[in-house]
Formats: sequence, structure tokens, C-alpha cells
Amino acid sequence: MNPPNLAVVEIKAFVPARDFTLSMQFYEALGFTRASVFDDIAYFHCGGSSFLLQDFYSQEHAANYQMHLLVENVDAWHEKALAVAQLFKVEIGEPENQPWGMRDFTLFDPSGVLWRIAQNI
Repeated sequence: MNPPNLAVVEIKAFVPARDFTLSMQFYEALGFTRASVFDDIAYFHCGGSSFLLQDFYSQEHAANYQMHLLVENVDAWHEKALAVAQLFKVEIGEPENQPWGMRDFTLFDPSGVLWRIAQNI
């Protein structure tokens, strides 16, 4: 356990965006709140989870980037994500029970970043 002066408050990933405006629209449609935008960084959150969207894109980087979002109801998230995927013309998978004790589905954002959205089962 860390002493109080070394306590961690939060950790956030920097998610790449090929088209910064389009990616912001995608994440808002998915249900994230855009809390701020400063220069080339947008801060998004949903509940207690958050990430930073950056106006930076490298195809190799984005194609190998993954995010994992743990939710309470993966089927409800999938229903919402289906409409978003159709609107933004991105790939989405079907929810599946995984051998590691989660039910999840995959969703690609407009930049090719892979999200695994899951719930514990």
C-alpha cells in the first residue's frame, strides 16, 4: 500500500484520433461526456472512467491500440453501440461470453482504435 503522499488519484490513456472532430462526436454519441477541450486534447468521462482524446494519428499506433471498458450491462451498451456503429460506419462485434469470466463485444472507433466493452459474469 502506498503512503498517503504517494496515493494515485487517476490514470488516463491518450487515445489517438485521425479526425479529431469526428472522434469527439463518436464518443459523445456513445455516451461519454466531453468535459473539456484544450488545444489538441479532449477530456472524456463516463461515470468514474475517463480518457484523453488526442488530435494525433499514426496508422500503426491506432491499429495496435486497445481500450477496455468494464460496464454493468454489456447488452444494453451493445444496443446503444450498434446505433453509433451504424451512424459512424465502424465495425462492431456481437456480445460473447469469454472463458476469462466476462461477456464482451468489440467496437472500433473512427480511427481504428479497438474497444472491448465487457461485464463480469
